[in-house]
Amino acid sequence: MRSVCVIGLGLIGGSVLRAAAAAGYQVFGTAASAGDRAAAEADGFTVVSTVDEAVIHAAERDSLIVLAVPLTAAPDVLTVVNRFAAKTRLTDVVSVKGPIAEAVRRYTPEARYVGGHPMAGKADSGWAAGDAKLFEGAAWVVAADEGTDPIVWAEVATLALECGAYVVPAGEGDHDAAVARISHLPHVLAAVLAAVGTDGGPMAMALAAGSFADGTRVAGSDPALVKAMCEGNRDALLDAVDDALGRLGAARGSLASTGALGATLESGYRARRAWEAGREQAPEPLTSVDLTAPEAMELLRSLGILGGRVTSLDGMTAVGEYADWPI
Repeated sequence: MRSVCVIGLGLIGGSVLRAAAAAGYQVFGTAASAGDRAAAEADGFTVVSTVDEAVIHAAERDSLIVLAVPLTAAPDVLTVVNRFAAKTRLTDVVSVKGPIAEAVRRYTPEARYVGGHPMAGKADSGWAAGDAKLFEGAAWVVAADEGTDPIVWAEVATLALECGAYVVPAGEGDHDAAVARISHLPHVLAAVLAAVGTDGGPMAMALAAGSFADGTRVAGSDPALVKAMCEGNRDALLDAVDDALGRLGAARGSLASTGALGATLESGYRARRAWEAGREQAPEPLTSVDLTAPEAMELLRSLGILGGRVTSLDGMTAVGEYADWPI
């Protein structure tokens, strides 16, 4: 296995470092936070002090570099990558794909880049929040846009699979539109719900229980990280917010005019049950994609659009499966 260099050792980067090490990779990394560096080193991992040093080591060892920093910090890191390892194999775990891909094209245009995004996490942040088992059974998006290097795609997909995830191939735009609705909008709504609840005063806080706790869980995430994530996906998030506001407006109009909320609640109930049913079913049938074929990336994107996933790699053949999502 090629060695892995992780730049950024917070929740996701730290979990990648741990999971890759558990899978047998040689790993090392660095972080902007001296506390995260010290904690990772205390846990027995090889940690260097600066991004420059990490990238130089990565170039010497022909490592796969994993960018695990906020979108706003990416240009500075990519500038260093371009200086010391311009043609490196590069992936990331940033939660938006279009903007980070554009940053790669601008700041390190010769890098052999394939974007990634593990759909796993929790409200806590920093090295201490990481977990080698964080990605087990989770979706890990691996970008499959036209022009993607199939060899690097296979390498990034292998890392995801070895970390315990399954791989969802996706185009940059499709990914960003999807996560705006199932990740970024929930962060915004959780923030609003937490603020509205708190405005109810001491009694409201004393009575808050399961529904408030579940609905506001991600409002406990580091606001700076959420801000970078959501603002980085502005256009797609605006579409999702508009959809949500339209539905809330319809609910308010119905409640004000007739006192009824049935349509809104039934729609939400059916959507939630459909999601649960889709997660519980056994995916089928099996399919395979020859990664050396000219149409490989198109076939991979089609698999992802239909809710499918890649579960293994046999050489340069991706083996996947479809799920019949009841929506």
